[in-house]
Amino acid sequence: MDALPHRIPVALIDDHTLLRNMLGTMIGDMPEYEVVLDAANGAEFVKALEAGGMHIAVAVVDLHMPVMDGYETIAWLHQHRPGTRVLALTFERTQQAMDRAIQAGACGFVLKDATYAEFKHALDEVATRGHYTNGLVLENAPKEFRELPPGHRQLTDRELEFIRLACDPREMTHETIAELMGVHRRTVDGYRNSAFAKLEVKTRAGMVLIAVQCGLVPG
Repeated sequence: MDALPHRIPVALIDDHTLLRNMLGTMIGDMPEYEVVLDAANGAEFVKALEAGGMHIAVAVVDLHMPVMDGYETIAWLHQHRPGTRVLALTFERTQQAMDRAIQAGACGFVLKDATYAEFKHALDEVATRGHYTNGLVLENAPKEFRELPPGHRQLTDRELEFIRLACDPREMTHETIAELMGVHRRTVDGYRNSAFAKLEVKTRAGMVLIAVQCGLVPG
């Protein structure tokens, strides 16, 4: 089915039929969006997407599904449909789940027990800004998901250059970054360590999120 004019086409991928139908009805009642495809798992979604050739602006993807789970589905979209933004959906309230989803290519992460307002805000942010980083997602989330640390104002020009290269969608290795910066690999490790410390993050995914929040890289 084709999206109505001026409405954002959304896909729903979730193995819980009742929840998927409820989400479909809820999103369909939002004037900005239309659900143009729904599937019970990633493999079913990929098959339908390739057969139909339709454009999906935002895919709401459950992380835990049989056959082809959410992480695999997000990674597939990141590689084959980079123009589709992904909002990861799960009951799993863990940092590991959030990190895996973001590293796979998700643009946002929301819990299945979120309120209507929270879900709508997450969908709007992913659809319009390209990223959703709500500090309320995890009660014990690290600081990069709750506030912007003052250290981002103290970054050197070389640290900023490293951050922008490390956040590049091409996902360059540190060896490639070192070559582009004209320095030794160990020097790049130093930039990484100092950037992590100043931004108060522990992972590359966390650095990407806060770099977007701070406006250090495009959203």
